[in-house]
Parts: sequence; structure tokens; C-alpha cells
Amino acid sequence: MKTSGFDYDLPQERIAVYPPEERGSTRLEVLDRTAREIGHARYRDLGSYLRTGDLLVLNNSQVVQARMHARKTTGGRVELVLLEKHEGVQNRVMYRGRLKDGDVLHAHGHELHVQRVEGDGVALLELPEGGTLAGFFARYGETPIPPYLQRSAEEVDRERYQTVFAEIPGSVAAPTASLNMTPELLASLQQNGVKTAYVTLHVGLGTFMPIRVEDLSSHVMHREYYEIPVDTLEAIRAAKQNGGRVVAVGTTVTRALEHAAAGVLDPAENSCIEGEADIFIYPGYAFRVIDALLTNFHAPRSTVLMLTAAFAGRELLQEAYREALERDYRFLSYGDSMLIV
Repeated sequence: MKTSGFDYDLPQERIAVYPPEERGSTRLEVLDRTAREIGHARYRDLGSYLRTGDLLVLNNSQVVQARMHARKTTGGRVELVLLEKHEGVQNRVMYRGRLKDGDVLHAHGHELHVQRVEGDGVALLELPEGGTLAGFFARYGETPIPPYLQRSAEEVDRERYQTVFAEIPGSVAAPTASLNMTPELLASLQQNGVKTAYVTLHVGLGTFMPIRVEDLSSHVMHREYYEIPVDTLEAIRAAKQNGGRVVAVGTTVTRALEHAAAGVLDPAENSCIEGEADIFIYPGYAFRVIDALLTNFHAPRSTVLMLTAAFAGRELLQEAYREALERDYRFLSYGDSMLIV
């Protein structure tokens, strides 16, 4: 399968550069895989397409303030982006500029020391005065909004490039499918018998990286750390046993659940599942855990677009994207959403 098969023309003016004024006011395109039908609604109407016994699975990772500018002792400017959290200490950055081992950086009246330059624009930093690099970025950093927004982060992004249920710090990109989820919508779903459960997957910058090979089988997928707690495992098994659907809110949830599918579906597994999700999902993949997917409109040639095509079917998804463009849907992180059932 070829990367070029997942290309389409996305005009810059169709990208949602800012979030909607009101969280949850976006549109929702609905794909029925069985009937091969495409419908149109609002995000707040999600409950109309779910039923009692369904399980909504959300990613509760919190986006950290990950972008910062620093200066070298020589005066040179360096842009730093803290990389997502994995199992160890969160002390690696992606940098733009020139760095070498032993360089001293100055930012916000403090020093950052370059322990090691690791290649591919990644360096390992430390705070000689103590404290954690993650804590330093949390205090002084900027919101790491996506590069395709072509603007600097603003105060609105601190609140809106974050889900309302974000709890565990570690992501450097938002799980965007749930940016429009509101407490009121979650409460309404629960009142109607739709249950909720959470996983944690720390979203990395790899989600924005274009695929640079034409043959998909040659692509090396980035890794993202995840945890699936026991109560979520039990909720998934109960939903499936009772005829409910597992509704993944976003590609991050999908990657975590499908990477851990064997343990998720094994009733003998009764402890938290942790791992590094490096699963590359594209058409031909047989989904084992999820039964429905709520997601955003994705960039051309991206791995998340390929995952969505694997679930929806490539031809149906192409038709849905054409229709969304014709109907003036807003695309990417701050844009409208798609529910695939």
C-alpha cells in the first residue's frame, strides 16, 4: 500500500486556526460502515448515535507547556520542545538551532545544561540547580500548539488545547478528538446509560510527522507510552459481554487499546497494562477491541488518517472527506469531528 493513496488537497483556509468560541459547538459527520451512509449533526448530538451499554473510552493525558526559547552563552537562539513522557524521567527535548554536548542554555533567569546531543534534533538536558525539566517547562513554557496552525500560542490555547478531563501530565500534543467534550455532554451520556472509562497515552510530536516513504511497509512508527488501568479493562470486557460497543474517542485511545488487545481481552489479566505503543494501523488491519471511533479530520499522508481509513474503509472515508470539504467543515486539531459506527 502506498502513501500517495492517502493524499488529498487541504486548503489552508479550511484548517481551524482557533478553537470555536464555545467548546462543544462544532459539527459532527457520521459514517455508518454497514449502510455506507454519511450523515451530518453537531458534536453535542453524540448521544443520538450511542446507546445504553456502550462504553466511551477517553485519553486523560494532560498536555504540558512544552515549548520554550533559550539562548546559548554565545548568544545564539535555540527553540526547545519538551518531548512526551515515557517510562523514565521526562528530560529530552527536540531543538531547533545548533547544540553540542556541554552547551549551557539560558532561559527565564536559569541555566539548562546539555548533557548529550542524541541526533535527529534531540538532546538530553538537566537543571544543575535542581528540580525537574518537566517542572521547569510547566512553569515557563508555552502551549505546544501544532505547527500547521502557523501562529504563536496565545492565552486561549492554555485552556482550549486541553481536554476538560486532562489529569496526568505528559503529552506534547492534545488528544484532539475530545477537545470538544464537555462536562455537560459527559453527564448527559452517562444519564442515558453510556459508561465512560479512561486510558492514559502521552501523545508525542510523532503524530505530526509526515510519512517519508512511499511503501507503508517501510515506515517505522513512533512510540508513545500508555497505561490502561484495571477498571478500564473490566469495563471493556463487561461492555462486550453485555452487547455494548467500545467507542474509542480518538486515535490515541485506539492505538493503546489495539496495541494491548491480547491483554485487554484476556479475563485473566487483572493488573494495569503498560507499554510503548508502536503499532502502525492502516487498511488491512483487523481491529480487535474498538467497535466505533470518534475522531477529527486529519492531515493528508498522516498515520492518523491511515488509521481512520483502516476503520472506516478507504473509499467511504474518501467520500466523507470530499463531502466535508464541500460542506465547509473545519479540519485538524481545533476543527470538526467524525463519528464512525
